Amino acid sequence: MSQSVQAFFEQYEEAISSTDPSKIGALYADFFLFGGPQGVQCVKKEDFLKVIPRRKEYFSSIGLLGSTVTSVDQIRLDSRYLLVRTAWKMTFSHSTDVKKEIEASASYLLEQKDGGLAIVFQIDHQDLAARAKEVGLS
Repeated sequence: MSQSVQAFFEQYEEAISSTDPSKIGALYADFFLFGGPQGVQCVKKEDFLKVIPRRKEYFSSIGLLGSTVTSVDQIRLDSRYLLVRTAWKMTFSHSTDVKKEIEASASYLLEQKDGGLAIVFQIDHQDLAARAKEVGLS
């Protein structure tokens, strides 16, 4: 794996734990595609930034302590695009102080532009809210 991709996902991991939505917004293209179990939608970064605080509130309300990237595998598609598959460990602490972990995975199409990387397509391979319910977190 290239150092730039590793650094990108280290920055992404840090950004999703931040209270500043602009940190995560800086890692996405102005328009990007988001795919999940419910299908694909085109997202404007400006709209995405408005949703981030509510998403963080929800996961905080069910005890999310943090998310850690556990693996990153990349395929260079051409000189401009990379396909990256990631695995995550999400750690929760419920009211009983018992920690629970959920494994999750996501794939990203990254564009190399202006010396940096940006997410142009993200596919979450599971519904995290439904998965949290399955393990008794919400």
